[in-house]
Amino acid sequence: MREAMRQMPERSGRRERRTGEARPEARLDEAERPRRDTDAMGPGLLDAVLARENLLRALRKVRANGGAAGVDGLDIDQTAALLKSRWPAIRDSLREGTYRPQPVRRVMIPKPGGGERELGIPPVTDRLIQQAMLQVLQPILDPGFSDHSYGFRPGRSAHDAVLAAQSFVQSGRRIVVDVDLEKFFDRIDHDLLIDRLSKRVPDPAIIRLVRAYLDAGVMEDDGAVARRRTGSPQGGPLSPLLANLILDEVDKELERRGHAFCRYADDCNVHVRSRRAGERVMALLRRLHGRLHLTVNEAKSAVAPVFGRKFLGYAFWAGPKGEVRRRVADKAITAFKDHIRDLTPRLTGRSMAAVVARLRDFLLGWKAYFRLAQTPKVRRTLDEWIRHRLRAIQLKQWKRGKTIFRELTARGAKPAVAQQIAANGRPWWGNSGKLLNAVLTIKWADQLGLPRLA
Repeated sequence: MREAMRQMPERSGRRERRTGEARPEARLDEAERPRRDTDAMGPGLLDAVLARENLLRALRKVRANGGAAGVDGLDIDQTAALLKSRWPAIRDSLREGTYRPQPVRRVMIPKPGGGERELGIPPVTDRLIQQAMLQVLQPILDPGFSDHSYGFRPGRSAHDAVLAAQSFVQSGRRIVVDVDLEKFFDRIDHDLLIDRLSKRVPDPAIIRLVRAYLDAGVMEDDGAVARRRTGSPQGGPLSPLLANLILDEVDKELERRGHAFCRYADDCNVHVRSRRAGERVMALLRRLHGRLHLTVNEAKSAVAPVFGRKFLGYAFWAGPKGEVRRRVADKAITAFKDHIRDLTPRLTGRSMAAVVARLRDFLLGWKAYFRLAQTPKVRRTLDEWIRHRLRAIQLKQWKRGKTIFRELTARGAKPAVAQQIAANGRPWWGNSGKLLNAVLTIKWADQLGLPRLA
């Protein structure tokens, strides 16, 4: 792919000679291209998208993100090899406005609370082009977004949103208007989105290309392509930016009315001081989202005391002196345990080191995300639960009483203790308590490479 990128000119435009006379090929280039505007938001943005340096940066990002193949079945390395010969033709079709993206591949992933979320995985070539577009469009669009919007924005994170929400609750706004949008990414109206984008990015070539991606459709399991007038499938690099764009006018109206709120993608919490005020805000949000042809999920949305709700996996609680503190939401803990169980089945042919290796990345990621939680006891309890589970798996792997006795005594257990564990007829979990804990200690888990949450 890098060889294909090298075929691109170092600059998208041609400079005139110092004598002031333009070269014939430069005049031809200028005649064939849309007029360049000195304003960064004017015509010529497609040249910036297709600039060699921008595409190389997009390539590095796509490669770092990894991801599955699209409908063409090609992974990143296979696509890179193919683009060595095909990129010039793709580049020309992009400039001429004749490029047609391939449909996205539908992938259904389970939600922690039940149900499934639909992802649309574009082919690697389209992910590359979308990433290159994102790198040009984001600096134009992002500065105009609300300060209360935190999702998928440079320099902002879910942690920032949680801390902002905590500050609102601490200030006395302890009623939350918790809004969940029903199948948000599947219901974004294409015409409305293009209208909003055209007002901020008046470049016909870019608008045409974004529209082409929206219209690309989804390939069904039987190979048929379903065309849609709504939806910006999750899975493409551009989708989060377009989602922020369509919801920005809701943010701006909330700002205009002076509300305290946090939004991360389609998760929005508005903090107020009374239930009556909350009901008024909820009615307002139904109207605002209705104008965008979006639907509030009434089953998951509520006006309620903040201490009974969750936001981005976190929940709040009142400390002993009335201060508001952060904790891991109950639902997030349940999802954590379910995932650990999936990663550590009792019936496994893997060694304990291999079992722990499967856990490692997930535990480190979970620990990093929930590092804001101000409940160290919960993390210690989860550590104990995970080690208990690993001890039960170890016992089941040893299985026979003689093997259990031999392995425990080899690890320093007193013969009487080893005999008591080996002869115990209780289930593996019940036999993995205090006695075994004294032999397969925290140090044992550390030596296996198990990360600690606490």
